[in-house]
Parts: sequence; C-alpha cells; structure tokens
Amino acid sequence: MCNPWVAVSGAVVAPSTLKYGNGAVSFHLSLQTNLDTSLAHVHDDADAQDDGYDFRRIQDKWLPIWDKLKPFSALDPSDKRPRKYVLDMFSYPSGDLHMGHAEAFALADISARYWSQQGFNVLHPVGWDSFGLPAENAAIKRGVDPREWTYANIEQQKESMRRYATSVDWDTELHTSDPEYYKWNQWLFLKMYEKGLAYRKDSWVNWDPVDQTVLANEQVLPDGTSDRSGAAVVKKKLTQWYFKITDYADRLLDDLNQLEGAWPAKVVAMQRNWIGRSQGADVDFEIEGRADKVTVFTTRPDTLYGATFMVVAPDSDLAAELVAQSTPAAQKAFATYLAKVQKSTEIERQDASREKTGIPLDRFAINPVTGERIPIWAADYVLADYGHGAVMAVPAHDQRDLDFARKFDLPIKVVVDTNAPVTGAVPVLDVDDNGHAILPDDLPPLDPAATGKSLVGEGRMINSGPLDGLSKSNAIKKIIEQLEAAGTGRASKTYRLRDWLISRQRFWGTPIPIIHGEDGTLYPVPLDQLPIVLPPTAGLDLQPKGQSPLAAASDWVNVPNPVDGSPARRDPDTMDTFVDSSWYFLRYLTPNDDERAFDPSLADKWAPVDQYVGGVEHAILHLLYARFITKVLFDLGYVSFTEPFTALMNQGMVLSGGSKMSKSKGGVKLSDELDLYGVDAIRVTMAFAGPPEDNINWEDVSPAGSVKFLARAWRLADEVTSKPEIEWKSGDLDLRKQTHRLLADGPGLLEAFKFNVVVARVMELVNATRKVIDSGAGPADAAVREATEVIAVALSLFAPYTAEDMWEKLGYKPTVALAGWRKPDPTLLVEDSVVAVVQVDGKVRDKLTVNPKISAEELEKLARESVAVIRTLGDREIANVIVRAPRLVNIATR
Repeated sequence: MCNPWVAVSGAVVAPSTLKYGNGAVSFHLSLQTNLDTSLAHVHDDADAQDDGYDFRRIQDKWLPIWDKLKPFSALDPSDKRPRKYVLDMFSYPSGDLHMGHAEAFALADISARYWSQQGFNVLHPVGWDSFGLPAENAAIKRGVDPREWTYANIEQQKESMRRYATSVDWDTELHTSDPEYYKWNQWLFLKMYEKGLAYRKDSWVNWDPVDQTVLANEQVLPDGTSDRSGAAVVKKKLTQWYFKITDYADRLLDDLNQLEGAWPAKVVAMQRNWIGRSQGADVDFEIEGRADKVTVFTTRPDTLYGATFMVVAPDSDLAAELVAQSTPAAQKAFATYLAKVQKSTEIERQDASREKTGIPLDRFAINPVTGERIPIWAADYVLADYGHGAVMAVPAHDQRDLDFARKFDLPIKVVVDTNAPVTGAVPVLDVDDNGHAILPDDLPPLDPAATGKSLVGEGRMINSGPLDGLSKSNAIKKIIEQLEAAGTGRASKTYRLRDWLISRQRFWGTPIPIIHGEDGTLYPVPLDQLPIVLPPTAGLDLQPKGQSPLAAASDWVNVPNPVDGSPARRDPDTMDTFVDSSWYFLRYLTPNDDERAFDPSLADKWAPVDQYVGGVEHAILHLLYARFITKVLFDLGYVSFTEPFTALMNQGMVLSGGSKMSKSKGGVKLSDELDLYGVDAIRVTMAFAGPPEDNINWEDVSPAGSVKFLARAWRLADEVTSKPEIEWKSGDLDLRKQTHRLLADGPGLLEAFKFNVVVARVMELVNATRKVIDSGAGPADAAVREATEVIAVALSLFAPYTAEDMWEKLGYKPTVALAGWRKPDPTLLVEDSVVAVVQVDGKVRDKLTVNPKISAEELEKLARESVAVIRTLGDREIANVIVRAPRLVNIATR
C-alpha cells in the first residue's frame, strides 16, 4: 500500500477529499486557508522546536492553531459526511473544572474523535447548566448578583475546557441562564399547559428547610435528606406547579426495552424500579355517613375476603375529611398524631422495622364482598401519594398490616392456605393412590396472630366464598370479574412514579409564564411576549424565606391582566432546573435561533443523540425527565423519535484516598495535575486506568508514567527518516503485522469503550517500533514510518497535542484529528503461527508454536509428546483432555 498523502513543493498536504478508513473526510476550506498563516507564526518562534518532549511548549503551540482552524465545526449544511452526535452531560459552573470533569470529558472526547477518524461529521456541542440553587446561594453568601458569579465561573471553565483539548464545536455554545435559552423553557411550559400536562394543585410537598424550597421526589435521597443542602426533608402543604409525567408512565417503562444493551443495565433497572408499575385492582369501599365511596388500590384483590380494617394516610385529604365528621375526641387525637407524623421523613415511615403507630378515626367502611363493617385507622406507614392514599388491610397476608393488627388487637383472618399445594405441569409433591398430595408432617401453622409472620407464599384460597380452592392467579382473575359485575371494582395499575413538581421558590431559574388574575384565573403569557426575563437583583432580597424573592419585585410581578387590563400578578416561582436539561440536546442544533426552540428538520438529521456520556448519579432525575419531554415533543409533532439518547456510557468517579474529591472535602486539584504533567498525560491516564465505569483512585495511577510513554512515542516521529510517499509494503513485515492488527482491532475495542486496551496496544506498538529503529531495519524503514503515523492517529484520540506535533514532524499539515483511521491490509492479519499453551491440572507446563489451522487431534498429540508434559505426568493417569485448538490444551489427571 502506498501512502495516500501527497508531497507538494517540499511540503505535505492532504487532498481536499480523501478516501480511507470507513468513509470520506471533506476537509473544510477554512482549514486549508488558514494553514500557512497559522504555521508561519509557530515556526518563527525561537522556542517552537526543542530537542526534548516539552508538553508546555506543545500545548502553547497547537491550541491557538486549532482555535483558528476550527476542525470540529459540525453544522455546515454543505457537509455531506455521515453524521454522529456525541454529547457530554453539560457542566454546572460552580468553579473550575475538577478531576471528575477531566475523566468524563476525556472519555466522551475519545468517542467523538474516534468517529471523526472514521469519516463522520461529528456534532460534539458544549454548554453550561447555569441556573440553580448553588449559584444563588453562592451569590447570597458573597453579596453579588447570581449572574456575576455564574458567568465568571463559565469563563473560567471555558478556558480550562479549551486547554483540555476537547473536540467540541464552540459555535454551539449555550448557557441555560441566557434569556435566549430560557425563553424556550417558557415556550415548552406553555405547550405543556395547552396539552393539559402542566397544572397546579394543593399538595404535601418535600420541603428543604435550609434552601427554603420544594424538592421533587427524585431530589430526596434514600436517607430522607435533600440532594442539594443535605438537610432532612420535611412535608409542607403548598400550591405548586406540576408536569403530568404519570400520563407517560407506561411508555417510559415499556420503551426501556429499546435501550436494553445500549444503556448500562444498572441504569435501566433503576428507571424501571423508580417508575414501579404495579398491576392489581381498584376496589370501592362504602364509608358510613359519606356519600362517595373510597377507592383502594391493591395488588392482591384475591385477599379481599381477608380485609378486616382500612388504613388511610394521616396527611391525606381523605383523612382530614373523615376525621372532620368524626367525634371530638378523634379529632383532637388526630391533630396531635398528624403533627407528629409531619416531622417524620418518608424513609422513616416506610421502615418496616419501625414500630407501628396510628389512631382510630371512629369511622367505618363496608367490605364490598363480605358486607362486614370494618374500622378505619390513620397510620403513618401509608403514604398520601401512593394509590389513593388508603389501603385495605389484610393482616394475615401482609407483614406491615399484621404488625399493626397485633399491636392494636385488630382482627386477623386467613384466606390463603399456604400449605395447600398449587399443582402445575411438574408435580412437586408425592401423591397417594387417589391422586391427592401427600403433605409433610411438619407444615408451619396457619396462625399469623400467634407466629407474628404473615402468610405470603403461594397456596389455595380458603374462607373466601366462591374463590375457595383457587390459586392466586385464578383467584385474582375471578375476584376482578366479581367486582366489575357488582360495580364495586375494576382491574387497575398504579406506579411509584409521581408527577414532576417543577415549582421552586427561588430567584435564579426560569420564570413561569403564567399571570394570576385577581379572581384566581390563570392566564398564559402570549408567545409573542416571551421571554419573561428575570428582573435585576438590585434592591431585591434573595435570602430564602419560603416564597420566591420574585414576589417582592413589585415592578416585575405586578402586571395588567392580558385580557381586560385589570390588576394581576406574574407567577413568582421559577422552574426546576431539570427542565433546562430535559431538552438542551435539541437546542444545540440551532443555539442562536430567535424564532424557534430548534429546527425539526435538523432534529431529524442529527437526533437522537448517538452517544451520551455522564455520571450514573443522573440515572433517574435527568435521564427520566429528558425521556419524558422527548415523548411530549414527539406527540406534539416536533420530533420523529421517542428516546433522546440511543446509547449511554457512565463513567466512574475519581477518588483520592478512596473518597470522592470535592471542594469541601479537598483532594487532588485538576489544575495542579495539568500544570505538573500536561493535558495529554492526564487524558491518557484517565483512559488507561480501567473500564470507563470503574472508579479511579488517583493514588493508584501514574500520570508520570504517561508522560514517559508520550515522550517515547513523540521521539519516534523525530527519528523517522523516510519520506511520506514511501511504499509501506517494503517495510519490516513483523512490525507491519502489528500495526495492521491495531488498525483491525481498534474500532471494535473503541466502540466497546475498551479505551484502556487500545492505549495498551498503542504502547506495545511504540515499543515494537522503537525496537526496529534501534536494533532492526532502522529509522528509514517504511514500516517504521507507517507504524509511527498509525500511532499518531491513534494517539489523537487520547493525547491530541502530542499526536498533532508528531503529525507535523512526519511531514503533514494539521489536523491529525481528521486524518482518518486507515483500513487494515487483510493479508497482514493472517497469522503464520500461534502459541498454544499446554496445561497439566491447570498449571502451564509447555508452550508450542503451531500452525493456526492445526486440528484438535494433532494439537493433542503434540501436547502428549511434549517432554515437559511427559516429565510432569510421570505415573499419573490422565482423566480428561480438553483441547481448544489452536490455543490451549488442558490435561487433567486422577
């Protein structure tokens, strides 16, 4: 194969369109136009050339050149290359980039650069998730405007990201706190409102007492604390704005099937569990003294004959209504109990080991199948937002109900005989001459009241009238038919997922585009009046007080009614910042469009995102909301797809001393590491540390070792003496084989995110090339040039500065990032021989060089004839021989 790069007038340039790799790369004219000017400045610099590897000099040299060339501009409509969309989860600008950013951005960048080398036009955009509480709290602490703090941090991060050589298209840059961006949050809200998916309601909400704002359920950590402030979350009743995500629960759950294998299994499982679909029935209970029935959801309608009392959530509207018509004594006890419950977190209330508490409401329900009068209790183990806020208690077959019944001496009725066998296609018990199962003598007693253990296993129905003798599945089917026939119930399902609470009582967020009339009527802000821009903070007290600071901005909040001009007020709340990140990947397509949120035709071309990269901490919140909004936009006709991110890669954390690094906890500073080792060494270290999803303990890796490796690779380009147009096929055969093996294996490894393996293979090729230079054919050999060029292209994914400098030394103009991944020569991939390992009882005893096409029989014969094997076996008898030709023979002895 001949080198495809062409020498012209002593310099080497690329043809404007060059076929190689898996496609064609069309170099932008702007790249070629600015080359001579950019490089002339570099070569005039007395310090541009240095005998040793100096990462500082190399970084200072190439960064301004890349700034001029803009090699990663992607949105040119005339570009005919196939498209790829690679996206990092955008950064929150709380300060400079940290070690976690270094890992995430390096891994995403490797993927983006790889697809560029494969001949794709890669969209790799950049932006900042710049609204939110941390900025507002920091501004309050410093006595400055959140804008000042936020945009100063963005400039700092932007400069660090440029230095880090991420292959982003800077023309796509966006900030969610710009009115030009959040105008479209407001547009989206109004579209949701028009569709009935945005609504207000009074409800008990999660309240952060430190940040003085509400939290969505997803923002409450498993220990009951806020994911923002760390404070224990309490309940508070407020009128809030919600997005009706529960309308999409089935689609969000079922469409996860599309993501199996392309998203980490852990993330898919977390989303399934969070949505938490339960199949069962809604059962209507009559309440004495109440006209309307109370509907209870149950996953076990087959146990309805065993329902002996009802439990309602003390903080539900139903409990308040029932107790209001009860006795004065019950009302007083209830008020005391409710105050106590409101101090508990949901996590505490759901703790199965916690002692049950509750009070009777002196109200009664009627069991719809038995006609029995059953008492109604309020108890904190039932949550107001689960099902309908009430449960039918079947203590014999539910452990929580049983614990409650035993404490308060309530009836316990067994309706499932868990000792009775459930027959199937394969008998599990012996039978007698009459075909009846022979039961063991030591069956457990059917007496939960005495044992304290509920009967939750399979069995047959008893004490259940027409259900007696049926198995669980058949009983569920029959009882639902019975309920539907009587008009007292129906098949149903419920979800753990709750509607998305988007109201926030803080300043630094998107204003909600609703105007409140004096009579409480809600008026959507007309589209032509968007954006509703945040007011200046001068004279505005941003200290959290339980209501939005915007409510005190009188000139801003007081507006005329858009219908009749009467006095009205803007909604003072702002939106949850997860609204900003639920659709930002679409705004990148037209970041400066004043007429629409995004261009649907460009969405059809570029989206959904081909490869998304970010932390697993966003497995529920951000990813679930983005999936929801995408489905809404699909229904509204703005996009043609229903899932936003085709493939997802989660990176692990970077640890110091086994702990996650943070500003509060300290640890290694990225800026210090970059100053000490250089950008390329940090990037290579991140990639080489292990699989992307694994955590990296910084003390266990060696950026200093990465510097030595890069210097070793860089020096190869200095020593190549052959010309670019040399015929490669004349070079050292063994080195060429190793080079083409990397070309052949690299794409599969990179697409499987085995970046560490690719780095290792490049290291091996560097060593092999060095060996040929020092003790083989020498630096003029064609295979040395070929290998060094392939090393430069491969290194451009991991160490772009070093790779670019090598590319220039090899006689080419920038940029190596678009040079293309060459196709391997199939004739060089054929192995002349392989090494077969021979084991005796699992221990290696010999290695045989054999033909790769050797048969299993012939390989076993050679192994048995091996002197080392014969000596090891001695008098032992061979029990078994396993042959995996041509690589392995394993001999087992008795």
